Amino acid sequence: MIEFRHLTKAYRTTRGSKVIVDDLTLTLPRGAKVGVLGRNGAGKSTLIGMIAGLVQPDSGSIRRHGAISWPLGLGGSFHPGLTGAQNVRFVARIYGVDTEALIDYVAAFAELGDFIDMPVRTYSSGMKARLGFGMSMGIAFDWYLVDELTAVGDSRFKKKSLALFRSRMQEAGILMVSHSINTIRTYCTSGLVLDGGRATWYPDVAEAVEVHERNMAA
Repeated sequence: MIEFRHLTKAYRTTRGSKVIVDDLTLTLPRGAKVGVLGRNGAGKSTLIGMIAGLVQPDSGSIRRHGAISWPLGLGGSFHPGLTGAQNVRFVARIYGVDTEALIDYVAAFAELGDFIDMPVRTYSSGMKARLGFGMSMGIAFDWYLVDELTAVGDSRFKKKSLALFRSRMQEAGILMVSHSINTIRTYCTSGLVLDGGRATWYPDVAEAVEVHERNMAA
């Protein structure tokens, strides 16, 4: 489960206070497949960041039951001066998994070849994305946080990545931000709609999409 207890977050802007969530109390059940919906600037990525522990709420708390991934799709996740293997080793130690096993898995899955032992600053954006995706799939998380799912590489690698992602989702929960409603419908069965500082959970993703599209049209 993921529990939000009186969660509140706002930002100061030149136009005043921008409320992301206001006194949110909600429990997402174990294994829920949740699409996070809202117009641009509603705070979807901020909410994902708070769940990940990267953004601090103004008040209230989030209780996380189970292992939660870092946000897939988040840029700047690697130390550029370290090699790919060293970055993987660092993550493995944080999450308490077998270091060499994770390096072997990521090296094979991401198809980085000798680049696994090269500094990440020498990687292309696609190589960085493959490294990050391989790391996240190499650890059995209970919840995956996804901020814009992007399949990288050629068509064969994209097919392989999406097949693996779908298999992981059978056993884990997911909170997904995506501008693609079709992607939300494909991977999610429920929805969390952010609008005007309110966050409302809908057990049926079709209802969540309908409410979101109504908000967008208003």
